[in-house]
Amino acid sequence: MGDQALTYSSSETGREGFVLMKLVGPLVLPNIFSLQTELKTNKPPVMIFDLSEVPYMDSAGIGVLINYYVSAEKNDRRMALVGVNERVDALLVLTKVQGLLRKFPTVEEAVAKA
Repeated sequence: MGDQALTYSSSETGREGFVLMKLVGPLVLPNIFSLQTELKTNKPPVMIFDLSEVPYMDSAGIGVLINYYVSAEKNDRRMALVGVNERVDALLVLTKVQGLLRKFPTVEEAVAKA
């Protein structure tokens, strides 16, 4: 389970300034380094992370999301999560960060309300 790769791709959402970052695979420590590098340069006004194909994450994965959230807030940008499964949602609740990260069921809803 721990050797599964994380892939990601970003695309425009159809609304100016909104970028969708699709993550596929576990968001865990061995997989986060290239994503962190990408996120240092990819700073749109609104970043939507699609986690629908992220089966699980660990504290390092949460750290990536929280670090991006903090950077976005400091620089008048926003972020949202979509497609959060029960396992990932339970981890966000357990670590008490669910209130910081805005979640939406679909990309379309995130684009409309983020």
